[in-house]
Amino acid sequence: MSLRSQIQQEMATSKCSSYEKYEIRKRNPNPKSSVLLVIDMQNYFSSIAKPILDNTLATVQLCRRASIPVFFTRHCHKSPADYGMLGEWWNGDLVYDGTADAELLPEIRGLVAAADVVIEKNTYSAFGNTRLQERLVGMGVEEVIVCGVMTNLCCETTARDAFVRGFRVFFSTDATATSDLELHEATLKNLAYGFAYLFDCKRLEAGLFGA
Repeated sequence: MSLRSQIQQEMATSKCSSYEKYEIRKRNPNPKSSVLLVIDMQNYFSSIAKPILDNTLATVQLCRRASIPVFFTRHCHKSPADYGMLGEWWNGDLVYDGTADAELLPEIRGLVAAADVVIEKNTYSAFGNTRLQERLVGMGVEEVIVCGVMTNLCCETTARDAFVRGFRVFFSTDATATSDLELHEATLKNLAYGFAYLFDCKRLEAGLFGA
């Protein structure tokens, strides 16, 4: 069994955490200055992503109701020149552009509207070599809401990167997932301590609409 298969099999039986377990600070996103980043909900990660698909769709729908712009990321590699350390670290088991693995999940692809942005990236952070920061600053964005996969890799790196670039960060506990529950919860604990406000779908709805 490949490393990817082992990771996906483990996460398929894991349960996601509530924000209350690690929450230190409380705050609600400001719809007027926020953007939602949906990270790497692709076929390659389907076994990890599908258990949180309903919560991810709900997160997107809540943000759209609040007129929050939605950005989707798609991780893909086009040539060895863009592998970086990922090629070595994952023994060449990467997401290659032009393959079915690189495409967004059908349920996610069906959500992408003409006004949405799909960002291609080739490293863990959505800010790496994508000009995402410039785009967000140009839109007047001050806050980023993060959901998707994998919690402790691309989602966490994007969240930390956003924080050090001056954005306020909100991180989903039930619309993110990774290889096992310990890694998922380690990220939540770390981010709550130093980088992000935690939320789940119910908390997001209450924060945006007073539900």
